[in-house]
Amino acid sequence: MRPWILAETNYGVTKELRYEVAVLPLGATEPHNLHLPYGTDMFEAQTVGEQICEAAWQQGAKVVLLPTLPYGTETNMRRFPLAINVNPSTLQRLIGDIVASLVQSGIRKIVLLNSHGGNDLKPVLRELHGQTPAQLFLCNWYQVLGQAYQELFVQPEDHAGEMETSFALAWFPHLVARRDDGTLAADEGRSAITRFDAINQGWVSIARPWHLLTTNTGSGNPHAATADKGRRLLRALVERLSPFLVELAAAELDERFPY
Repeated sequence: MRPWILAETNYGVTKELRYEVAVLPLGATEPHNLHLPYGTDMFEAQTVGEQICEAAWQQGAKVVLLPTLPYGTETNMRRFPLAINVNPSTLQRLIGDIVASLVQSGIRKIVLLNSHGGNDLKPVLRELHGQTPAQLFLCNWYQVLGQAYQELFVQPEDHAGEMETSFALAWFPHLVARRDDGTLAADEGRSAITRFDAINQGWVSIARPWHLLTTNTGSGNPHAATADKGRRLLRALVERLSPFLVELAAAELDERFPY
């Protein structure tokens, strides 16, 4: 049993142990090109959560990793089979209910560890601020390393490209599909551009229909991926995020928190 993972923990432990921080991983169920599993975002969120919480626990932080939410907002992928959608308003209500349960259990520091770009969770923080005594923090783990991604990966990606494929090769390689010759069973992940320069330049945003944007749901070339890159990625994430959990667990919840 790992007491920092709630799904593995029993009441004999929780009734005696006071957790300071809860980490809620959020994933999705959606296609990832032709080679990665539908649960990629869920597996990523679980893996990142387990490792950062373990590292924080080993440094004395009383953190608990909640079970990963396997569904996210998939309105852009409605045309693809079994892309399971949870509307933003529904997801917000679900998170609100989970937060209320955590507060009832005495936990008031909560980290949303998001693994899915379609989950726009900043409005959730704004909506719940002032409505709950809990303090919420949002971490989109795939944005944490910033410029360091360029040192690890050949090209940036949007979905199912080099970064996510490297992660999968490192942490759930048995679920990565390959052709008979051993190469990835994936296309090149090319994305279409719109007819509007303002959208292509990022000055204007739209809800992107992925059946028009991509060929097989991949946006980003996965073929330079390696398991070593995936391991290095997670090490860097643990080095950056586990100290935050340690600091958060030790911080006093006073009238000036988090300042």
